[in-house]
Amino acid sequence: MKIYPTITTLVDYNQKIEEVKALRLEKVCVFFTGLNFKERKDLVVKLKTTSIKEIPFAHIRGDMTIEELNFLIENYHTQRFNIHTEKDYPLKYSYSKYRDKIYIENVHHILDENEIRKWAGICLDLSHLENERLMNPHIYKANLEIIKRNKIGCNHISAARDYTRINEKGEKRYDDHFAKDVSDFDYLKKYNRSLFSDFCAMELNNSIEFQLKAINYIMNE
Repeated sequence: MKIYPTITTLVDYNQKIEEVKALRLEKVCVFFTGLNFKERKDLVVKLKTTSIKEIPFAHIRGDMTIEELNFLIENYHTQRFNIHTEKDYPLKYSYSKYRDKIYIENVHHILDENEIRKWAGICLDLSHLENERLMNPHIYKANLEIIKRNKIGCNHISAARDYTRINEKGEKRYDDHFAKDVSDFDYLKKYNRSLFSDFCAMELNNSIEFQLKAINYIMNE
């Protein structure tokens, strides 16, 4: 199992860029989730100023062009991509060229096995899975059965705590993209090693420094 720090973009990512430079990190995942086309171009310019040589895994959006995916593969040797389901975010472009590199993420509903089989498999977000275990056992059980039948090619690792938060939709949730302490990853101990791939990305808005601390904690617990 390999866990990578991640530049997430749902919050200002510039401090993470500076941390990557200071730490001279060469392998970092990038989640383009929060950026439009122009903003993604700006991020790519900034990535070029860092020590990053490889982006093993990228979270892409349905409005990213095939040229953007080509760029990541050709310049940063990206081996895995994940997208949300088309039910949640319809695709603007065809990604059939890279169907063997793209994985569908579990979010807040029962996975569509027919959709998964159009792609390479599942991107398993462990914190979403934990949230459904606690809040929606029927979704949790159904998804576990689907997960057993399909390849897990990559993972998101976020925080999950023993109390709920209220998200922007007014929903109670246990999963969170901001961790308060490394103990927020203790829930991972519940899950079998078979649910973890070799492409695990920290999906956290926390600093790169905290992410590295959390990775060390997870790998040594």
